[in-house]
Amino acid sequence: MSMAYRAAELTKDLPSMNVEDSRAWLGDVFSSDDANKTITCGFFRLERSKALDYFYTYDEMKFVVDGEFIVTDETGAQQHATKGDVLYFRKGSKIRFETPTHGVGFFCGQRREGEG
Repeated sequence: MSMAYRAAELTKDLPSMNVEDSRAWLGDVFSSDDANKTITCGFFRLERSKALDYFYTYDEMKFVVDGEFIVTDETGAQQHATKGDVLYFRKGSKIRFETPTHGVGFFCGQRREGEG
């Protein structure tokens, strides 16, 4: 089959990232079958809590679907991303995610399902 479909993914519960004191969830939706250039997409949600520090072992793009994120990289550069914004995180980036309320992002990363 050349197409896959899942209804209402944005409304489904996401698995916890299990980071102490951080209210963060992440769930993969689809992954490609190409072993050399695998891509995975899904949703990330963060609610107001302790910041989430994340190290990217792969390239990823994130589209802010709802809410807002305050994103800081290892150099201290900061971006306030809101609904409709797109972010690109390069492999090797150390990123801190925070939100004053909540944020939901749709991501597409160059990794296999469940990695990261």
